[in-house]
Amino acid sequence: MENTLFEKTGAAAEFIAEWSELRPQIGIVLGSGLGAVAGQLKNATAIPFAEIPYFPQSTVPGHSGRLVIGTIQTVPVAVMQGRVHAYEGYSSDEVTFPVRVLGRLGVRRLVLTNAAGGINPALRQGQLVLIADHINLSGRNPVAGQQEEQFGPRFFDMSEAYSARLRRLAQEAGRSAKFELAEGVYISVLGPSFETPAEIRAFRAMGADLVGMSTVQETIAARQMGIEVLGISCVTNMAAGIGKEPLSHEEVIETGRAVERQLAGLLDRLVPLMGG
Repeated sequence: MENTLFEKTGAAAEFIAEWSELRPQIGIVLGSGLGAVAGQLKNATAIPFAEIPYFPQSTVPGHSGRLVIGTIQTVPVAVMQGRVHAYEGYSSDEVTFPVRVLGRLGVRRLVLTNAAGGINPALRQGQLVLIADHINLSGRNPVAGQQEEQFGPRFFDMSEAYSARLRRLAQEAGRSAKFELAEGVYISVLGPSFETPAEIRAFRAMGADLVGMSTVQETIAARQMGIEVLGISCVTNMAAGIGKEPLSHEEVIETGRAVERQLAGLLDRLVPLMGG
């Protein structure tokens, strides 16, 4: 019987490895409304989260809850269609469990996508933005608590949480697809309620360009394991007080689905550059 988090992630990784002969080099996590990007994979094997030992189950609309292993331009990848969030009642260990499993599978580069509210008024709804840095206001850190040294050191550098090298490759891929990628600072909150206009004004004063309820804990866990991270936000709505319309999760999903084709085209060009 597995007891430690390291043992449980190992059991999950062994189970996944039995489903596919492919050994993914790159992991991709798809946020709200972005799950259909997994449909572009070749030689694909889909595994429901519910069948993977110890895997948490997503309860949020727009997160279908499958791990798809296949290839993008011959590069083996593991794509998570959906994720779990702390606001669903999950612990930090549970939120980051899938990322740790990807690391145990051998993934060394990770693309984290999300739906985000735009704080910077220069951003527009439906725009893809590279995350250059983050601010963690979620009140959670996945490496707090009992230390399992197999995952990496307790104290580790976060001065380049989001790889400058991978951002350069993403910019190159974007230009080849005939669009420019903005960069910004992502601030993470617990949720699930959307932010108030006063909170958004405070976040903007702190230097945030985007706000969301995911990604940061996954980034911290990945960096502890030495995994290189690229973050991509889809601006699915303008944050409270920036836009005039009331915020809704339906709008988040609708905008995510509208930008899926652009994200798929970007990843089709980016993954071969990352896999080299």
